[in-house]
Amino acid sequence: MTRHCLVLGGARSGKTAFAEGLALHVGSKPAYLATTSILDSEMHDRVRSHQASRGERFTTIEEPIELSHALLKAAKVHDVILVDCLTLWITNLLLANDDVATAVSELYATLEEVQQAKVILVSSEVGLGIVPDNAMARTFRDLAGSAHQRLAEICDDVYFIAAGLPLTMKGDAPGALS
Repeated sequence: MTRHCLVLGGARSGKTAFAEGLALHVGSKPAYLATTSILDSEMHDRVRSHQASRGERFTTIEEPIELSHALLKAAKVHDVILVDCLTLWITNLLLANDDVATAVSELYATLEEVQQAKVILVSSEVGLGIVPDNAMARTFRDLAGSAHQRLAEICDDVYFIAAGLPLTMKGDAPGALS
């Protein structure tokens, strides 16, 4: 049985670098499933910088909405799939007026189905700060927190990254994974 993984952390905490290292350690044919939508020049530059740092080590798949479908398709070809990131995916769903809870349930079911590839989910932990001052931000925080709880249930390994250092919350320490 393949061990799926959830990597949480704040903005610029090192969670993506940790997840990339983990993916390269456990897989020989890794895919990087990017969920971002490029809406402005700053995001364009950020995406290009991330792509350049990854180089040719990953096959990049871009899918901002249909995450479960993209995972099922990628799992036919790749032995590890890094999804970066769930909070951007949730944002995309909200902006498209899609039902986030239904999409998270679909992702949960997809993770149960995908056994031939390890899935590493990266997401920003947004519930550690002050309560947001507007309804939309509170809704986003609540949906992200609920998604993290659901997905942590099914993932064998859950890490929290701060200052580039991993804290094992569930499962095996990073060096023990195979």
